[in-house]
Amino acid sequence: MHEVLRALIGRDRAVVDQEMWGSFWDQLRDGALRSGETVALLSSLSTRMPDRDTLVAMLRSLDERRPAVPARLDGTANIVGTGGGPATFNISTAAAFVAAALGVRIVKTGSRAYTSTCGSHDLLDSLGIRTTASYEQTDDLLERFGIAFPGNFVYPREVALLARSIVPMDLRMIGGFVNSVGPFLAAVPVSAQLVGVSDHALLPVLGPVAATVADRRIWLCSNELGVDELVSSVDNVVLTNDGTDAIRLRAEAPKAPGSGTGTGTDAIAELRPAAAGEDVVDHFLAVLSGAGTPLATRTVRLNAAALAVASGLIDGWPEAIRAADDALRSGAARALVDRLRAHPARSVITTARAR
Repeated sequence: MHEVLRALIGRDRAVVDQEMWGSFWDQLRDGALRSGETVALLSSLSTRMPDRDTLVAMLRSLDERRPAVPARLDGTANIVGTGGGPATFNISTAAAFVAAALGVRIVKTGSRAYTSTCGSHDLLDSLGIRTTASYEQTDDLLERFGIAFPGNFVYPREVALLARSIVPMDLRMIGGFVNSVGPFLAAVPVSAQLVGVSDHALLPVLGPVAATVADRRIWLCSNELGVDELVSSVDNVVLTNDGTDAIRLRAEAPKAPGSGTGTGTDAIAELRPAAAGEDVVDHFLAVLSGAGTPLATRTVRLNAAALAVASGLIDGWPEAIRAADDALRSGAARALVDRLRAHPARSVITTARAR
């Protein structure tokens, strides 16, 4: 049994250092692990989140194995969540489009459905918007449209090797840990990252891990509903990694009685994904056109405003919320989606190769 496994499943749960993780990845790459060791690793990690030092060592061991990432892009932001929690529509993807429409440079990571009914990459496929396959393509799309959606190349190849090593088991069965730390696995050169955390129990570990990241601002967002984005109808807490006090966002009062006032199941109903038989694209575009439920509109607006503030584009929350509201109601966010649908990434790739 590899020493990483002995440390993780031992009674004392010893800290796994960077060198030990490196040895594990080497053996995974070389096919030298014994049968079942990767299943045991994922099962252990998904059953109990490791301590901060072990998790930081794991992330750094993966970072040192990947190709160099381009220099950080000033004024750029990413919004991503840990998954889990109640089923909602693609709030973070909608907020990314709204934020880009108001002027924030967005590099939005994501994946296919894991705990949700439609992951961000599934939605993009349905919209006819391609993810990019390299940093060069990502930068080209960002320059053209102010928003880009990197594909799986931003994740360590070790994640794919782990998934293949447990076949015929499905990663969704024992890979909850991968989803929980996914926001820290993607190597994207943004200057700010909004991370929704559905499970409050993860914050005592993810908070200290975020504090070790010095190359970008990280905001960890949580609320009582367990939704992994900010939700405007309830209080939200944002933990920062720059040593400043937590940001507390009070529930936003609706302008009209009964217009999205729910704080429990009513709120979740207003944020629901497309129903059975309902077109996912039509449902998503309705929200981006301001024709969603009142709470859906306010929630997307709040997350887009957070991206504007975190990225440094706008200093004050009231101004950021007004800008997000305008991007929604003016049709700018919907127009941005239409532009991307009319200019799929394959045309960008062809242009980039010709340079």
